Order: sequence, then C-alpha cells, then structure tokens
Amino acid sequence: MFDGPFDAFALIIAIIAFLIAIKASSQATELRRRLNSLEEMLYAQRPVQPPPLMPAQAQAEATATTAAAEPPPLAPEAETTPPPLVTEEISPPPLEPSTGADAPPPVPEAAPGFEERLGTRWVVWIGGLALALGGFFMVRYSIEAGLLGPGVRVFLGGLFAAALLGAGEWTRRKESISSIAALPIANIPAILTAAGTAVAFATIYAAYALYGFLVPATAFVLLGIVAMGTLAAALLHGPALAGLGVVGAFVTPILVSSGKPDYWALYIYLAVVTAASFGLARIRLWRWLAVTTIAFAVLWIFPGLDTEQVQVAPHAFHAIVGFVLAALLVVCGFMFGPTFEDGEIEPVSSGALGAYLFGAMLVVLSSAHADLALIAFTLLVGGTLFVAWRAPAATGALGAAAAAVFIVFAEWAVRANPDMLVLPGGPMPGVGPVATDSSVTLHLVTAAIFAAGFGVAGFFAQGRSNSAIIPVVWSAAGVATPIAILVALYARIAHLDRSIPFAILAVLLAAAFGAATEALMRREERPGVATSVALFATGTLGALALALTFALEKGWLTIALALMSLGTAWISLQRPIPVLRRLAAIFAAIVTARIAYDPRIVGDAVGTTPIFNWLLWGYGLPAASFWGASIFLRRRADDAPLRVVETAAILFTALLAFTEIRHFATGGDMISPPSLLEFALQVCITLAMAIGLERLRLRSHSIVHDVGAVVLTAIAGLISVFGLLILENPLLFSSVNVGGLVFNLLLLGYALPAVLMLLLSYAVAGHRRVAYANTIAGGALVFALTYVTLEIRRFYHGPVLLYGGTTSAEQYTYSIGWLAFGVVLLGVGILVNSERARLASAAVIALTILKAFVIDMSTLTGVYRALSFMCLGVVLVAIGWLYQRILFRRQIAPPPAAPQTGS
Repeated sequence: MFDGPFDAFALIIAIIAFLIAIKASSQATELRRRLNSLEEMLYAQRPVQPPPLMPAQAQAEATATTAAAEPPPLAPEAETTPPPLVTEEISPPPLEPSTGADAPPPVPEAAPGFEERLGTRWVVWIGGLALALGGFFMVRYSIEAGLLGPGVRVFLGGLFAAALLGAGEWTRRKESISSIAALPIANIPAILTAAGTAVAFATIYAAYALYGFLVPATAFVLLGIVAMGTLAAALLHGPALAGLGVVGAFVTPILVSSGKPDYWALYIYLAVVTAASFGLARIRLWRWLAVTTIAFAVLWIFPGLDTEQVQVAPHAFHAIVGFVLAALLVVCGFMFGPTFEDGEIEPVSSGALGAYLFGAMLVVLSSAHADLALIAFTLLVGGTLFVAWRAPAATGALGAAAAAVFIVFAEWAVRANPDMLVLPGGPMPGVGPVATDSSVTLHLVTAAIFAAGFGVAGFFAQGRSNSAIIPVVWSAAGVATPIAILVALYARIAHLDRSIPFAILAVLLAAAFGAATEALMRREERPGVATSVALFATGTLGALALALTFALEKGWLTIALALMSLGTAWISLQRPIPVLRRLAAIFAAIVTARIAYDPRIVGDAVGTTPIFNWLLWGYGLPAASFWGASIFLRRRADDAPLRVVETAAILFTALLAFTEIRHFATGGDMISPPSLLEFALQVCITLAMAIGLERLRLRSHSIVHDVGAVVLTAIAGLISVFGLLILENPLLFSSVNVGGLVFNLLLLGYALPAVLMLLLSYAVAGHRRVAYANTIAGGALVFALTYVTLEIRRFYHGPVLLYGGTTSAEQYTYSIGWLAFGVVLLGVGILVNSERARLASAAVIALTILKAFVIDMSTLTGVYRALSFMCLGVVLVAIGWLYQRILFRRQIAPPPAAPQTGS
C-alpha cells in the first residue's frame, strides 16, 4: 500500500522486532533453566540424620526424655497398622559429618558461551527472519517484474506459508519425542511458525487489497483465522513466535503495498491483528507484547494525516477499535483484563488508553476539527472516564485525557484568534478557520460535556478508593479541565477581551467548586480526601480570579494570579496540606514569568499619571499579596514554597519602586535614557528597602530576607557608583540643571543617599561582618563630601555645574567647606562618643591637608592662599587641643605628701 520511504521504515521495524524476539526468547530460556535447577534441588533434598551425640549430650537428652510427660494413647488403628513402606529409596548425597543442615543446592549450570549462542540461537533467529523477509520480497519481486499472475502469486504465498507452518509443527513434535534438552533453546519450531504466520497474513491481505480476490467479509474471516492460529501457536511456542508474528503482521502492509492506499482495508486488518495480539498478551500476561502492539498501532495512525484531505472515518475507526480492545483486554480489573491490586495505578493500563487518546487527538488536529473527528474524540474521552471509574488501575489515563482536551480546545482557540494569526514574517501557515472546521455549537456542546464529566466525576470519585493517589488524580482532573476549557473558549470567542458572560460562567464554576469543597469537608476522613478538598478550594480561587480577568482589563490577570497565591496560602493555614503551599509558590512563579513577558503589564496603556497608574496596581497588589501569603505560610514552616513567595514579594516590591520611578522620571516614556533624578530616586528607594529587610531579617531569620538585603545593597552601590558618581555626575559628564540653591537634585542625589547609607551601616553593625558595615559607612562619607563639593559648585556656577572655570575664591571655599565638614564630624564623634565619626573626620581633614599642599599652594594667590593655610593651621591646632583635653586627657598625679615628724 505505501511505497517509497516506507521500505526503509519496514526494515527498521523488522530489526526492532528481531531484537524484541531475542530478548523474549532469552527471558524464556533463563526461566526454563531456573525451573530445572529448582526441580533438581527439590529432588535431591531429604531429611538428614543428625550426627551422633557426645556422651554428655546423650545423658542430658535421656534425662530430659525421662522427665517429659507421657504422650496420649494412640488410637487402635494407629497401634495395629504399620506405617507405609517406601518402595523405592533414594540415597541422598553424602553430607559432612559435622553439619546437620540441608543438602546444598546444586551448582548452577555455566552460562552458554559465545560460540554456543551463535550456533544454537542467533543463527536460527536470523534464519527465521530471513525466511519471512524472503517470502515478502519474493512476492514484491513477482509484482514488479510481472513474472507471475495474481492468482499464482496468491497460491504460492499460501503454499509457502503452509510449508513453514507445517515445518514448525513437525519440528516441535520431533523435539518433544526425541527428549533432547538442548534443542528447545534454539526456538526452531517457534521461528518457523512465526515466519509462516507472517507470510499467511501477507498472502491473505494481498488477495484482498491488491487483487480483489476476496470481499471484505471473507478477508476479515481469513485474517481472523490466521490471527487466532497465531494466538494458539504462541501458546505452544512461547514469546519468540509472539514477537516475530505480531511485528510481522504490523509490517505486512508496508512490505506488500499498493499504489493507492485503502485505509478501510488497512485498519480492518490492523483491528484483527491488534485483537489477536492483545488476546495473546492477556492469556500469557506478556506486558511487553501489549506495549509493542500499542506502539505499532499508534504509529499506524500517522499515515495520511499530512494530506490536505484527511480521511477521518477510517482513522477514527482505528482509534476507537484500538481503544475498545485495550479497554477489554489490557486494562487491569476491567472486563477481561488481568487482575491487579486495588488502589494502585498500573502504567500499561493507563498508557494504553492514553496512547489511543493521543491518536484521536491527532486526527482532530489534522482534520481541522472535523465533526466526525471531534465526535470520535469525545467518545474516547467519555470512555476513558467510564473505564477509569470502573478500573482504578487506569486512573492515570485521566491526566492524558485532560491534557488532550486542553490541547484540542487551545488549538481551536489559536486557529481563529486574529491576534495570533500574523507574525512579523507574515500569516502563520495552516492557522485560521477553514471550510472543514466544526461548528462553534458543536465545540460548545462538547466543551460542556467535558467540563461536566470531569467535574462531576472528580467530585463523586472521592471516597471510593482506599488509595490516596486515585482520588487526588480524579479531583485534579475535575478541577483543571473545566478551568482550562473555559480559558480556551474565552480566547476563541471573546478574543481575550472583556466579556461579562464568561465572567458569569467563571463565577458559576467557582460556586460549583466552592460547594464541592464544603461538601467534602463534611465527609469522614478517607485517604486523599484532604488533598482533594485543597484542590477544589484552589479551583474556587482560580475560577474567581478568571472571573476578574474576564470582567476587567487584561492586566488584571496578573493581579488575579497573585491573589490566588494569597488565597491558597490562607487555605493552607486552614488545611495544612503540603500541596497547597506548593500551589501558592507556583502561582507566584507564574506571575513572575508574566512580568518577564511584559514588564509594563498592559503594554502601552500604562497611563501618564505619576504613581497612580497601572504600574501601581500591576506591581503593588501582587507585592502586597505575596507579602500576605508569606506571612500565612511562615506560620507553618520555613520551606521552599515560603522562600519562593518571599522572593516574589521582594522582587515585586523592588520592581514597583523601579518602574514607578522610571515612569515618573521619564514622564511616562518607559524607553527614554536614564537621568540624574531617576538614579537618585532609585538609590534612595533601594537603600530604604535594604534597611527594612535588615530589620526584618533579625525577626524572621529568613535566608531570603538576608540575601535580599545584601542584593539590594549591592544594587544601590552599583547605581551609586556608575550612575551618580560617573554617568550622571553634574561635574563630570552631565549638563543637567540641578535646580535651586538648596532644595535641588544635589540634595536628593547625594545628601539623602549619604544619610541612608549611614543608617544602613548602623543597621548592620553588630549583625554582619565589620568590613561590610565599614564599607557602607565609607560610601556615606564619600557621598556627603561629594554633596558639599557640588553644593559649593552650585553656589558659584548656577544650576548647570559642568561649564565655567574655577576661581580662587571657589577653590578657597572648597577647602573651607571640607574643613568645616571635618570639624562637624569630629564634634559629632565627640558628642556621641563614636570612633567611626572621629575616624571619618580624620579622613576628611587629611584630604583637606592634601588639597592645601597640592592644589591650593599652586593655584591660589594672594590673600586666598594665606587665608587657606591660616584657617587650616588654626583648625588643626584646635583639633589637637580637643584630643588632648577632652578625648585623651591625662590625669597628672599629685606629688606625694611629705612625712610628718613628731614634735
């Protein structure tokens, strides 16, 4: 049916099948060897006579026997009837005289070497594979070369298949008659039979699909007979036949192909093969065979999905039939499936249903949501709910069903959303409504069915299982699926704009989740119910947040998610369930990612009003929510979710400050270059937040508050150095107008940061390393001295400090100002007894002395030079007097009194 690249695909499939068969045969051989060893060990075991007792032991035992109570009298029959005689005595192997233990197990047989494996196993496996491929390729060659007519080809194929099957049965009987133990490990009968069944599959399928010799009913019956024959033969021959036969059956449509694909014939054939394979896997409990069949069946969904006109009906038939067969024969605890321990989720059962759901989802997406494809998908989702309800082992398929439903509706929403259709490179190919699209009404009906089905089943499934995980899976699917469907429908129909009807639907959904929460809280304690209560409560908060999002502007989504984190943290305080703490952290992480996508939250609609704009609500409310959530979470524990929320709280507080400052400094133009005003405000706010976190961490002992304070201090330091002292320094590069004589940008950009740095240094003193506090204090000194210098410059040059030369009077004023500043620091240090202030004073005076001898001496002339040095000298003398008389005053001891002499 499928020429071209499928030939290489066929070879790959054949090799994979060969490897699977090798593994299955090796497992069977190992089990047979272990069984033989166990039989020999049981055959050799028998009671062993204890060794003769030593004289002391014999005397002690005789005394104990005499002192023991007399046994009860025997029944007459027991007294007269002798015990049965052993007609055949088996002599045990000799034992060591010093031990009374059982006979040791026989030494295990040595593992076969490379030569033995090559001659007894690998050659036979490769030979069987070559026989099957030879038959397939002979049929293909006869078709291409035109050597034989269609009837002769079919006849010879059937004759070759019969010969292989007969040879397989003959060798099996000969092995059972000959009693040769070495021959079964070669699997010669199984491989011959597998090759025969594969050729039989190919022959019947060719007679039906290629030449039209058989009507569909006859072909279906013959294929069913071959499949049942393969099933019966595999019961006798083991996993090697099952592996090669099933893989050969799935590869047959590729090797024996026609020019025009007939999907109905293909999928009817695959349905028979799947049924036979699942039946064999069920009887022999071969999980690997069920998994292999599912994998091949899902791969066969892909052919034809990439065409413009997808044949929906046969593809949907294939998905539905495979799903039904998997439910009947593979799912543990359902219909004819194997038994399984109650309360556990079995991966093969859940994976089987999930795989066919995935195939049905691909049909829906590839057919542009055709009506028939959507109906088939709906049936499979409903079937998943039904099977999982009856068989807890398949509960894992609920997650696959919920994910598939969301993908289908999300793709449907994106397909018709005009905002998502055009990219910078042009319209997205394949996106947009087409003529084969399902109607909106059908999607709304299926959406209602899915939402009600998952939600109602998720509620009523609580308390039905003794397992903790199963009710949680049901509740998670019951909460997440309706919310996801509601969001997808909102994106499709309302195009992410305001919609009061969708807001009403979200409120109704929140009411339903709230009622479920209250009902479950009143129930008796069962495994998993507490977590399910938390999930339904979280769904209530989520639906309310969506209602706000639908009813208000787009930016409110950020606020709604932040409020969900706060609400979830509060619920975790009422219901101490670990999952709620993690959910609060997840909501905080989602909001953070949302900010990374668009820092302005609402795009260009931020507004021009300072402070009271969208940034205040978009950052302020989430920051307040995260601070509140951290308070609630801290009452229970200091763990990873709390740290995530605390990090989000600090981040949003800082972002609120930075974005509002930028909006204020740029007049609403968020992409303008920075200015002295912006840098000054950022440094002041960052230092203030660092001081607050330093105080807070002493009470909370939070590592997040500790690290956050250090990070904010480092950010303030970087902005101070590169922003205020270098880039926007009005004395170096910037020609900014600093404003008035006293109340100006210099006060905001240098004096206030100096004060805040000084306060921060005192906040960390005694709680962090001395070098850390002294570094911050040094920064405060630098900024204070810079402010004094720039303020003097402002007095002489006006509001623009960059231009104009420096006069002698100005240079003299610098020296006087620095000297006065040093004296003030010394006075403060003396009054409050602060060594740090006195050292700072010494540094400033030393700098003044250096300026006097380096700059003033060379630049000042006349009276200014004399006054500069005179003032400096007076101040230095006065400082020396203060240190001698006040700080380091030495007490002179009085002279000793003269001794008095008696008269």
